[in-house]
Amino acid sequence: MHVPRISRFLLTSPSAIRTAEQDADTFTARQEVSTMVRALGGRPMLRKDDPEHAVEREAINPALRPRRIGADWQPRFERIVAERLDRLAEVPDDEVDLNRDFAAPVASRCLIEMLGFSDVTDEEMARWSTSLIAGIGNILDDDDIWRRAERTVTEVQERLDELLPRLRTAPDSSITSHLLHAGLPEEAVRTNVMLTISGGMNEPQHMITGMVWALDRHPAQRDRLIESQTGWAEAFEETVRWISPIGMLPRESTVETHVEGFRIPAGSNVGLLLASANRHVDLIDRPDEYDTSRGSRGHLGFGSGSHLCAGRWAAKSIVGDVALPRLYQRFPKLRVDDSRSTVWDGWVFRGITSLPVAR
Repeated sequence: MHVPRISRFLLTSPSAIRTAEQDADTFTARQEVSTMVRALGGRPMLRKDDPEHAVEREAINPALRPRRIGADWQPRFERIVAERLDRLAEVPDDEVDLNRDFAAPVASRCLIEMLGFSDVTDEEMARWSTSLIAGIGNILDDDDIWRRAERTVTEVQERLDELLPRLRTAPDSSITSHLLHAGLPEEAVRTNVMLTISGGMNEPQHMITGMVWALDRHPAQRDRLIESQTGWAEAFEETVRWISPIGMLPRESTVETHVEGFRIPAGSNVGLLLASANRHVDLIDRPDEYDTSRGSRGHLGFGSGSHLCAGRWAAKSIVGDVALPRLYQRFPKLRVDDSRSTVWDGWVFRGITSLPVAR
């Protein structure tokens, strides 16, 4: 369907989205006018097609493979979560906001360490990520959002001016080091670090609050998970499907084409609406029901095809393997505090930005 307000054709079914993801000749990721390119100050791998995309993707993959996540990063995730749980316990009961006091700091600190920064605060990373995400989603062309994104790019570039020389002489296991030593041009390294800052905090943060919110509304499933302390990985996948923190992926049609009976002219902005496809009957039975026991493998929450999210295993480790199990172990009576307002924000990237809870 065509939505004039955002000047975009939206593909909403699983089959249409998979077709588009697998046909870069017709639906290119390399949009000529891209909010992501403008927000990040350069063209990252997500706005390129193969083979150019594949070169940069191969540079980042070694740092984010499941075995590397388990060996190098999960112990650090455990430490970070334990530290934040101690701080969460100190917040007065009537003031606890799970996003502010746990989800955002956990996601920030995990990302800081994965990128190899040594002198960036949790608050700085959160501000950077929020500003870049707002820019990427700025389809209504708000000037203030662009100014915030530009300031963030300048700040990150200054930190990279310090970090990259150190990593050239002393490589480590960080994402930035892998990008740098894979032989990519420095501009590509810097732009893909910007890309990682945007999505690398946003998804884990929103999944922590999103899972707590979803389980709170399905107490029997929550209690089963807490009692058995198994099934968290399946719960993570089902929550990604049900909430879809990445709501839409942009593409551009290179030629006139037809998708499921609809004509799309050449040069059109196209949106792959993952949030819709994940609630489609062709994807899964009872799509509007939240059922953590079924294991929603095959959902489209992280995209599909060659652009399948590189950080999905890291997000699953942070949230499904560490943050949620440890959170409920420490606070088994954790509940959403409905006497205060839960706040959702975003559409292209959507999640809870304020989640009051009681422990």
